[in-house]
Amino acid sequence: MAISNPALPMVRKAVFPAAGLGTRFLPATKAQPKEMLPLVDKPIIQYGVEEVLESGLDNIIMITGRGKNSIEDHFDVSFELERILAEKGKNELLAVVREISDMLHIAYVRQKEALGLGHAVLTVRELVGQEPFAVLLADDVIDAAVPVLRQMLEVYAATGHSVIAVEQIPGEAISSYGVVRVEPWDETRFSGPVFRVLDLVEKPRPREAPSDLAVVGRYILTPGIFEFLETTPRGAGGEIQLTDALRGLARHEPIYALRFQGRRHDTGDKLGFLKATVELALKRADLGAAFRQYLQNLPL
Repeated sequence: MAISNPALPMVRKAVFPAAGLGTRFLPATKAQPKEMLPLVDKPIIQYGVEEVLESGLDNIIMITGRGKNSIEDHFDVSFELERILAEKGKNELLAVVREISDMLHIAYVRQKEALGLGHAVLTVRELVGQEPFAVLLADDVIDAAVPVLRQMLEVYAATGHSVIAVEQIPGEAISSYGVVRVEPWDETRFSGPVFRVLDLVEKPRPREAPSDLAVVGRYILTPGIFEFLETTPRGAGGEIQLTDALRGLARHEPIYALRFQGRRHDTGDKLGFLKATVELALKRADLGAAFRQYLQNLPL
């Protein structure tokens, strides 16, 4: 069960926008989704799915597009593979494969045009209905003792309003993110400081950024967001920006920002992907020691 307050609607569904083309990883993503690129031995998107499950949710909505069939196949039952593994007595691998398909309920929605994150979220309106819901961007793989979504659910249970995850980003890098203007709200009760969001700015110049707190790929949203997504005009590139809709929502109801505890890896960036692969491999009980020895012996 997810963290809940009996007086509040429960967060039961998690949405994964996964319709992007992954052009930064061409040619690797010419014939496979970026979300299926492996970090050690699991595709990127599985780390987010496992975070959802560890946070107490098991209803997932995947927003996909053309060429994303392998995502559906990965989370589906594979009868032929399971039969072969069973016949060969590879029971540990069989358990791993079955766990993927057994652990959740997934619905799929097609985003027919790449019109931005805001448009992607809008496509799930009928499936979400009048419930709060989570949104996770698979590119942000976050290694945390307590799953970040669970940290955010604690804030939602206390406030009953939308919650976004933020991270301190130093210097020039802040211009690559949506940035929040905030006021302090609760510094001690949760896993990290919680702020009341006053405004959001998409990719500001460093000198014009309202803070050093950047929005990263975790959101808990109330259904009120859909009204603002519907009326938000298209911005740069003809896309509907989720940040713009959040600005509108913040003027009508509270939004809170949690500076979460955990280490985020931006796997949508080539260098970030490589760093994530190394760090996650080093933490593996079956690989870490040998891999660390290998790295130490490299003639760098």
